[in-house]
Amino acid sequence: MPFVQTSRIKLYVERAGGAGLPLLYISGTGGDLRVKPSAMDTPLAKVFDFVSYDQRGLGQSEKPPAPYTMADYADDAAALLDELGWKKANVIGYSFGGMVAQNLAIRHPQRIERLVLAATSPGGAGGSSYPLHELRAKPLDERIRAQVLLDARLSPADLEAPTPAIQMRFKMTNAMEERLASSPDVQAGFLAQIGARKGHDCWDGLAKLNMPTLICSGLHDLMARPEASRAMAKRIPGAKLRWYDGAHGFQLECPAFFDDVARFVRGEALAPNGLERFDEAG
Repeated sequence: MPFVQTSRIKLYVERAGGAGLPLLYISGTGGDLRVKPSAMDTPLAKVFDFVSYDQRGLGQSEKPPAPYTMADYADDAAALLDELGWKKANVIGYSFGGMVAQNLAIRHPQRIERLVLAATSPGGAGGSSYPLHELRAKPLDERIRAQVLLDARLSPADLEAPTPAIQMRFKMTNAMEERLASSPDVQAGFLAQIGARKGHDCWDGLAKLNMPTLICSGLHDLMARPEASRAMAKRIPGAKLRWYDGAHGFQLECPAFFDDVARFVRGEALAPNGLERFDEAG
């Protein structure tokens, strides 16, 4: 490390902790470990043998010619587990990473001890996440506004006199757009990723999973909607559903998320958080 040559692709990998249970973190759309804060800055990196990586086409990992498929991303993760010497690992996937984790669990179920799916959607009959591939056709200003409004607590009127919190969202979204425009390689990797994401559909395979699974969802998330989380929780046998009072970035809004993940990975019970009433009706 930090570069790992797998049987499929050369990946940029970071590892921390080392003393706890193995935990692989699969990041979201456009993920790049050089952008801070990253997964390596979360509390999970301190208490587990924690690994995260730049996915194909992104960050410092190899950038083979597109197109890519969701199976490519899943098989890359399995190949990384091989190189780490992990026959089985706990896996958390956030947003697009949750889609990859679903595909990994379906294609390589024997490799996963416990599975956390956060801010993600199953696709198909269970519901898809917001169509980012369609958003790319919009003008930049419109695109940024649309992304900021992927929070059910906000309306267009809120953007006319934005609070400091909304200003911060604009700043973060602008930074992401600037990074995507910074080089042809960065943009190509992102476009290949959202192209693969367009075809994500794990609905049939989720019903066959048998590893303990925790589904984490933001109540105000219009990127990966709460109804898709409910559908996944009903589809995966024995899955637990956990709500957070946030939108798509609830891991930043709700620090308790990391404690819940740590408890789940250790096989400990989660304490009630007062949002269980949303499990069924919303």
